[in-house]
Amino acid sequence: MNASASSSSSSSTGVKRVAVVGTGVIGASWVAHFLAHGLDVNATDPSPGAEERLREAVVKHWPTLERFGLAPGASVDRLRFHDSLEDAVSVADFVQENGPERMDFKIDLFRRMDAAAPPNTILASSSSGLAISGMQSGCAHPQRVVLGHPFNPPHLIPLVEVIGGEQTSADVIERTMAFYAAIGKRPIHVKREVKGHIANRLQAALWREAFHLVDQGVASVADIDAAIAHGPGLRWAVMGPFMNLHLSGGDGGIEHVLAHLGGPIEDWWKDLGVPSMTAELKRKVKDGVDEELGDRRTGGLESARDTLLLNLIRAKSDTGRLD
Repeated sequence: MNASASSSSSSSTGVKRVAVVGTGVIGASWVAHFLAHGLDVNATDPSPGAEERLREAVVKHWPTLERFGLAPGASVDRLRFHDSLEDAVSVADFVQENGPERMDFKIDLFRRMDAAAPPNTILASSSSGLAISGMQSGCAHPQRVVLGHPFNPPHLIPLVEVIGGEQTSADVIERTMAFYAAIGKRPIHVKREVKGHIANRLQAALWREAFHLVDQGVASVADIDAAIAHGPGLRWAVMGPFMNLHLSGGDGGIEHVLAHLGGPIEDWWKDLGVPSMTAELKRKVKDGVDEELGDRRTGGLESARDTLLLNLIRAKSDTGRLD
């Protein structure tokens, strides 16, 4: 990622100040990402101690973002924390909302933001599963409400899923896609509202079978993690499922694969499990994770993960052939 180029492009979208509403894990990561791209950030969160936790999180993320490359003028000093939601969004060019995953809460929150934000300001939600059509239902200007779902952690992972609701304008979709692209994201336009959007549905499909295999005693938690992390997960980090299938077909590509493996794949689908999240299964998974962790600390794993992610993202960008 070239942060300098991203900053130059983001100014061309007209976005200079972003309001981040809700500064938990996802919101704080967004704040760090926006600051690293030379934007001014207004943040707000009603939780006690939210400002202190946010500033600590930004400081924690900053060394990684420095390794990515900061945009000209990028600084943690461009962060302003507001006690009032209305004050935070009143001068913002773009709003990134990260509140609790409750539709009643979102409807009221977007109603308030819509009443306080300038007329041309886009209101985007990070919601991981709720429909944007519901959130915009209480707004006087629903056409500017859009879903911009990141992948955790947003300050590292490029993906953002952009989805319009029933009343979102095509212009807002286009402007949202342009803004995210300008700050180094890889936005994709999800053309129809579905529960969990795209990436979470794909994850859920894998999780379902992983939990099923544990439930049936087929393999340990550690071995299932190893099967992905040291097998297909390595290829998936480079390119998606369809392109991987295409390459596995040699000169015949995807057509050859489907001709020869289409039947077996369909047979595997029929044999996949549908586990229930019982207390016993939860215990099995927790015990398995504890055993896999051993004496390692979660914080150390996060740091190692982030370093590898940074190197991978940088390497993919450098090739210019694995978009």
